[in-house]
Amino acid sequence: MDFKKITWGLCASLTICGGFSSCSDNDEPKIDDNGSKIELPASRVFILNEGSIGQNNANISLFDPDSKTIIEDVFYEQNEMRLGDVAQDMIEYNDYIYVSVYKSNYIARLNAAGVEQQRVSFASDPDLQGGVRYLAAEDGYLYASFHGGVVAKINATSLRVEKKITGLGANLEGVAIENHMLYVANAYEQTFDPETDKNVFNYLTDLRVIDLSKFELSETLTVAANPNQVLAEDGKIFLISWGNYNDQGYEFQMIDPKQNNKVTSLGVASKMGVGNDKVYLVYALTDWTTRVTTNTFSYYDIKAGKMVNSSFINDPLKQLENASIFSIGVNDENGDIYIGLTNYTTSNGSFFRFKKDGSMLYDFANCGGQNPSKFVFIDAD
Repeated sequence: MDFKKITWGLCASLTICGGFSSCSDNDEPKIDDNGSKIELPASRVFILNEGSIGQNNANISLFDPDSKTIIEDVFYEQNEMRLGDVAQDMIEYNDYIYVSVYKSNYIARLNAAGVEQQRVSFASDPDLQGGVRYLAAEDGYLYASFHGGVVAKINATSLRVEKKITGLGANLEGVAIENHMLYVANAYEQTFDPETDKNVFNYLTDLRVIDLSKFELSETLTVAANPNQVLAEDGKIFLISWGNYNDQGYEFQMIDPKQNNKVTSLGVASKMGVGNDKVYLVYALTDWTTRVTTNTFSYYDIKAGKMVNSSFINDPLKQLENASIFSIGVNDENGDIYIGLTNYTTSNGSFFRFKKDGSMLYDFANCGGQNPSKFVFIDAD
């Protein structure tokens, strides 16, 4: 087979749980599809499907936005093995795709065809037994958060763990980099109460800030309880805290590094995605009597510095009013917005695609796996 050579745009977009965006360190990145067993389109959307815990059914699908076709579990097609148990994060960096798999506890590096090049397992490292969570990258290194309160500095080429910071908390979640500082959410700790013979969850209010030039803790910011999703955009850090599931609910916050890391509460949201100088938001409110969820869409205009409490979707869609929204991703090349949906069942998730102006392009009923959590966009010039 002849393998096509792909020239990427100056920045291949990617998104989080939401998700975040990261540019390659190269000015004109080029990549080929060496090792591919199948023909692939020039423009691709890789979808990370989280799967269900304990089922070993995480996967990566590949969507062709031009032909509107999908290759289910392209990772298996290319590598003849399963991705593992609970896919956590996926980013593009320096012409490669990096994937963290939580319960299987490893990071893999893939090329643009989804062919695995290398992986590192953390099973034998006593500091990293809690499981790898989220990824960020800068200056040739990956920075990974772990349950157990550890951040690891990993060589992006060799995947060797070069340094670790321990004692950062209990269960670390989302990470993002701004101005050579790594922002890390310390979400919660779990303890055992012998009197009730039950586990107790204590929701924390820590956002750790690590100076990457020294790789040491610089400061700890106080944020709303249970910080989770962390994204960087236009020089700001954006954070969603999940609350304590009782008297404290979801909270959307902004951290401004240029103002001494000032923390500002901006409203409520349960999922976000960044792009087009905006933070796209959805707030899912569930009536537990009827078990019906109602979604409210809004966005934060970063350039204008204000919340816009109206939907970023032009035409209200019945399909999204009560759906279980799992992720929002934005393609930095063309501004398209992807919204991933889940059924929290054994059936595959789905997604909607919108133009930058909020008009719907189409909905796609099958994203190739359960719980679509991240989108990575690769666009040919």
